[in-house]
Amino acid sequence: MTKPLGFEKPLGMRDYLPDLLWKQRQIEEKLHRCMLHWGYQEILTPTLEYYDTVGEASATHDSKLFKLLDRQGRTLVLRPDVTAPIARVASSLLKDEPRPLRLMYNTNVFRAQEKEAGRNAEFTQAGVELIGDSSVEADAEVIALAVACLKEAGLEEFKIAIGHVGFIEGLLEEVVPEKSGRDQLKERLHNSDYVGFRQDIAGLTISEDEKNRLRGILKLRGGADRLEDAEALTINGRARRAVRNLKELWAALQAYDVTDYVLFDLNLLSSLNYYTGILFEGYAANQGFPICGGGRYDDLFKQFGMDNPSTGFAIKMDRLIQSSDLQPTQEKKTIYIRFDQETRNLALKRAMLLRQEAIVVTGIGEPSQTFDQIIDFRGGHEDV
Repeated sequence: MTKPLGFEKPLGMRDYLPDLLWKQRQIEEKLHRCMLHWGYQEILTPTLEYYDTVGEASATHDSKLFKLLDRQGRTLVLRPDVTAPIARVASSLLKDEPRPLRLMYNTNVFRAQEKEAGRNAEFTQAGVELIGDSSVEADAEVIALAVACLKEAGLEEFKIAIGHVGFIEGLLEEVVPEKSGRDQLKERLHNSDYVGFRQDIAGLTISEDEKNRLRGILKLRGGADRLEDAEALTINGRARRAVRNLKELWAALQAYDVTDYVLFDLNLLSSLNYYTGILFEGYAANQGFPICGGGRYDDLFKQFGMDNPSTGFAIKMDRLIQSSDLQPTQEKKTIYIRFDQETRNLALKRAMLLRQEAIVVTGIGEPSQTFDQIIDFRGGHEDV
């Protein structure tokens, strides 16, 4: 007989205990206020979406989707990301609203995991979408806002690494004739498998000069001077346009005064395949995984019948909480009221009056924690 699952949780799920959740709620409030001050409006989409719309539009791999059937036999998915559902809403309910749209969110997403490995199957994301603006100014805005949010959440040491899909794609198209070879090299870069990347280059039937151009990609991580090195590796076309785009972005980020938090990483590739241009990831000093990520996705809305070039980012709250030095504070005064059966009515009336003043009041039994004040009604009168 199978052992009852009394205390176990499904793979990748977790419990949030009071102290941790209190810290998360305070950070969420700070992020909400920060995004609000930048002109973003909050939106909330359903937990369940149709697979044929949001499920297929999402860049999440099919094996990571939680699927179920409704009573009509249609396949549903638990929301695997927030960008695709927001694209659905912006293309329908908000299709006539003036562009650009600035939308923000804070909600849970679900991605199935094959094993624990430190990855959650359900986690909270907070982020923004800037919809209907193709300019580099929009890219700069969301990166600057990401920096502002991480600072507001209590992070002191972090970096935003910026890359460009067009640079990697363009350079590989210039040098590697077969698509399968290009895909293999991109997979190596995405997995940070630089040894395998070099081995694959060595096996290509191209000139040594071309191989050196590909090896040069691995050196393109650092400050704005790396952009000159990147441009030197390109001949013309898509990769060179990407470098020009990044130079324009750098100038805009200088105006926002956030370049101390920024570096370029031209090796950067995302597992989400809807990105079409600038993309970025945020790293904290004590985290092995990115705490946020985002970029430009100009083609996603075409799946919903609209042409809305857009950009945005998402923050993974669990990783941000682990990285943040912010200490949760209980700003409200806390009072404990002692009473017995004879003084219960008097004590509870006093408690209700205190709660109307936004004071935390509790009672019954002996206090098990420290309170700012204890009021004792036993004895027939209020004894402070």
